[in-house]
Amino acid sequence: MRKRYLAITGSILALAIPAWAAGSIQFPVDLDNLAARATESVNVTLDASMLHLASDFLGNNDPDQAKVKQIVSKLNGVYVRSFEFDKPGQYSMRDVAKIRAQLRKPEWTQIVGVQSSKGEHTEIYVRKNGNQVGGLVVLDAEPKELTIVDIDGAINPKELSELGGHMGIPKIGIGHEGAGGH
Repeated sequence: MRKRYLAITGSILALAIPAWAAGSIQFPVDLDNLAARATESVNVTLDASMLHLASDFLGNNDPDQAKVKQIVSKLNGVYVRSFEFDKPGQYSMRDVAKIRAQLRKPEWTQIVGVQSSKGEHTEIYVRKNGNQVGGLVVLDAEPKELTIVDIDGAINPKELSELGGHMGIPKIGIGHEGAGGH
């Protein structure tokens, strides 16, 4: 994942926000058409049953794996769509408009919005249920890359760094280079 995305997401991890399960966003079918234009595409779809199956491969004797297993047990799903292109202009912001429209509903709140003069846009949304958070969505759009991450379920954003590198979730941590760094 891009360091800019990770640095911004890492700053969110410092927040101690309680979480509660919620429904995930719907990825539009036409988003999959981007894969045909992409030089590389990633499609991770892990619903609750697949997360449970995947967590069975994690050991209980390793403290890190045991912690990941505990966190995953509370999730309803992890969904990642990522596309990398040869050159700018092979996708447009209209391609993510249907997802962004879902994030405008009253239960979603944008907590981070970054736009650069280089055409890079990062948005982080949390799904609220009263005073609690029930989901997290990251939209990261760069001229040659587009990534959408949807974590659905009872997860405290601080726990995301524990999941990094497991089950298709990128490594996320504090201390990465700032915005725009690659």
